[in-house]
Amino acid sequence: MEQKRYLIVIGGPTAAGKTSTAIRIAKHFGIEIISADSRQFYQEMSIGTAKPNAEELAQASHHFINNLSIQDSYSVGAYEKEVLEKLEQLFEENKAAILVGGSGLYIRAVCEGLDEFPTVPEAIKKELVEQFEQEGIAPLQASLQELDPAYFAEVDTANPHRLIRALSVIKASGEPFSKFRNQAPKKRPFEIIKIVLEMDREALYDRINKRVDQMLEAGLLEEAKALHPHRHLNALQTVGYEELFNYFEGKTSLEEAIELIKRNSRRYAKRQMTWFRKKQDWQRFSPSDIEGVLKYLQNRFRRELGTSLFKSQK
Repeated sequence: MEQKRYLIVIGGPTAAGKTSTAIRIAKHFGIEIISADSRQFYQEMSIGTAKPNAEELAQASHHFINNLSIQDSYSVGAYEKEVLEKLEQLFEENKAAILVGGSGLYIRAVCEGLDEFPTVPEAIKKELVEQFEQEGIAPLQASLQELDPAYFAEVDTANPHRLIRALSVIKASGEPFSKFRNQAPKKRPFEIIKIVLEMDREALYDRINKRVDQMLEAGLLEEAKALHPHRHLNALQTVGYEELFNYFEGKTSLEEAIELIKRNSRRYAKRQMTWFRKKQDWQRFSPSDIEGVLKYLQNRFRRELGTSLFKSQK
């Protein structure tokens, strides 16, 4: 009988402790980690993306971190294809691997496949891009909230690329974008074990605020300054960089920019929590309960622990 293969998915909001949890699991079972954090792909963005540091990267093998340049054009479709190919390679060594991140779209692409959307004429995309360039992001946010409140409630509303994508589908089809996101999931040749890290909202917000301060101490201002000439690139349309770009351009003070990073990071975490809360097939744990997570996984693997399921178990 063919041995089962497992993908352990670790999700949760920003600053919840996903990286450290994934590393503990990887070390315990001797398996490898794939990142599902779409901002950690980029070599030039490290501090502002809370990328695992050199010590953390040395503790377990990581994939899809520092694999792209901000200049590269990349899509979630390409990510899905490349991750499935990487998993086939990893499963030759071990019968389990870890997928970790807070980007729901990227997690969903790996676990369920991408939905099929109608073709959008280039004229519609161009019109929305021009609107964004001339009027900013606020009109896009207002339009999406009106036309598809369901998707507006979960999308990263600070990401113009996502807003333009949704609005272009809506304008081309006359249907809400969310309607196309409920298609039947694709069958994967591995079993998926989903774990989400949850904690008290106020405690999480406090961790986010402190992490922003730590990023600034680590040199976020200098990193953002080096990236400022490339601010038009999609990879940089993200919390932690846009606020500082506006500071460099004299639109806000440094104090205001820092407070906006903290506020927008908290808002992003709230949307992440909403997304994960709606998912009933996720096992929920406190970030501090690593022993509970390991015990849960041990029980799931119990029937195969006596086989060559794992390369090494510590």
